[in-house]
Amino acid sequence: MERGTTPQLKQLVEEEQKPIPDITLRQLKHSDVEDLMKWKSDDRVMRFTTRQVCTTKDEALDFTERFIMPHPWFRAICIEDRPVGSLAIGPAPGDEKHRAWIGYSLAYDYWGRGIATAAVKKAVAIIFKEWPHLERIEAVADVENRRSQRVLEKAGFQREAVLRKFIVIKDKVRDVVMYSFLSTDPLVE
Repeated sequence: MERGTTPQLKQLVEEEQKPIPDITLRQLKHSDVEDLMKWKSDDRVMRFTTRQVCTTKDEALDFTERFIMPHPWFRAICIEDRPVGSLAIGPAPGDEKHRAWIGYSLAYDYWGRGIATAAVKKAVAIIFKEWPHLERIEAVADVENRRSQRVLEKAGFQREAVLRKFIVIKDKVRDVVMYSFLSTDPLVE
């Protein structure tokens, strides 16, 4: 290892050199619940999310019924049509139809391969076509979640600010970094 290179930095550089698999985004189906459990039950994946882990198949099915199925834009991130994560885009509350938010999760075994970044890029390109009134997509990442911040930056999102005491994650009020992507921003290849 080169002098001054940390093991974490070396790992990130090695991960970025791996080939990115082809991904697709599709609606999640009831039959995908076993795959959903792979990330929804993993504390490493769920650490920075506002949702609780799903510890049973029944909890995952309930989450699918109550949240995923009625959601306006929830997609499975798939490799060879098998879900390895999920991505959701939702409209801002109230009359601010020009804004939306984006969030994503990826099974731990797929971290560091560019999959989340590819999914975010693909979703951004699609949503601006499907929702022509949309002008801004917002994302927040916990200040300690450097991996998620990197995903957003590589996908072309602009870092705007640190929002102090902005969100509750696992019963703790947390600081987040706000990112945005505007409809006028160039899509990242």
